[in-house]
Amino acid sequence: MSSTKKAVYFFCINPDIDPVAGNVFNKLSKIYSLVDTNIIIDDNPVQKHLDDKGNEFYFVRTSKVVCHDYRLYLTIMNRYFSDFDMAGLVTWHEGQNAPDKILPVHTTGDVETGYFGNANPLYMHNLLLSLEKNRIAVGLEDFRITTEGTHWSGIINNGGTPDMIPQFPVPLVDIEIGSTPSSWSNSLASKVIAHALTDIFNDSGKKLKNLLCVGGVHFEPAFAGAVLQTWEENAFGISHILPNHWLVSGHYECEDGLVKLENCIKSIKGGIACIAFHDNLKGAYKEQLRILGKKNNVPVFKHQLLRRPLDIPWNE
Repeated sequence: MSSTKKAVYFFCINPDIDPVAGNVFNKLSKIYSLVDTNIIIDDNPVQKHLDDKGNEFYFVRTSKVVCHDYRLYLTIMNRYFSDFDMAGLVTWHEGQNAPDKILPVHTTGDVETGYFGNANPLYMHNLLLSLEKNRIAVGLEDFRITTEGTHWSGIINNGGTPDMIPQFPVPLVDIEIGSTPSSWSNSLASKVIAHALTDIFNDSGKKLKNLLCVGGVHFEPAFAGAVLQTWEENAFGISHILPNHWLVSGHYECEDGLVKLENCIKSIKGGIACIAFHDNLKGAYKEQLRILGKKNNVPVFKHQLLRRPLDIPWNE
């Protein structure tokens, strides 16, 4: 069985739609000698890069953001890339009250309805570490690496229905630059992402403790702060993050909420080693998490304990 891996990344290169993806793709073209494949999508040949370990990286240029027309792109994605190890959508971030000068990464899912895309905490961890390493290397001091709550932009852009999310079996993350025009056009930010995309299979050597994060706000500092934290030979593996407002609208306090939480855990490769909840979470949701933790034999604790991982009662 081959130990080499494959990743695919999607870029909407129409600058009138996406102000970030084309810039990142142009950086990739300058850094690597990309080779055309025989796969043609939106009249553009998919391009390919091989690293020195034989891992394959495919770069797909599209005329739309794939999740904005998932009814079209899902079929194409499954036709060519369904056996890949990891996938990423390079795009921009914006929103009311959204922080600026950020390089956010988030998993794909619709928390409210309980449809979650497959997630790979190891590769997301590798990506986040590489983003931080390259951010420092290029001197991008005013930017920070962060996580976002799990979501899927296909919902608000009428690109498809939530049940389509798990129909693409490859773990898919959004990799973004936010959240204003000056940040979107930042050349160094694009360069940081371009370098990190081909670093996703390079492990830190740390043993990951996969974490399910529940509660808090969309950009929750308590969970983002755990991304780069290490202790002894360990680190947190972060993937799905379930913000408070979608727990409420999704009625996670009900019996069906427990089913949604179980589906979330099933979508995380390697399962979970612990559940961290934001201290402001209401009691009904905390109780659901305690039931879930007991069923999965993992500790359930307040977010403050993430800063003291040696005090977490791990179930080894």
